[in-house]
Order: sequence, then structure tokens, then C-alpha cells
Amino acid sequence: MDDDDLPRRRDDVLAALIKQPLDPLSLDELDDRVAVLQGEIERVKAHKAAATSHKAVAESLFKKG
Repeated sequence: MDDDDLPRRRDDVLAALIKQPLDPLSLDELDDRVAVLQGEIERVKAHKAAATSHKAVAESLFKKG
């Protein structure tokens, strides 16, 4: 079973984030939120790329054949 198949925990930060109402936020606050989220997306992509690279190296080391 992949981690993606597991149900999210009740205290999951992402679940809480998407449930937050946006109506009370000003345009500047919305711009700030977008900037922070874009930065987080870049951080996650960089970590994913590094993990993918590590996985490929490990698989090549233990490749049978």
C-alpha cells in the first residue's frame, strides 16, 4: 500500500489549510499567501527531486542482473 492510499490524519496541516476561509483576507494577504505557498511548492519539488535521485542511486546499487 502506498502512502498516498492512506487516509489523512485529522491534524493534517494541509487539510486544515484548504479548509481555511479566504473571504476575510485582504488582497495583500492573499498575495502574501500565494507567495508563501509558491515558496513551499518549490521547497517540496526540490526535496522530491533529491529523494528521486537518491532512490535511483540506491536502485542502481542493488540492481540484480
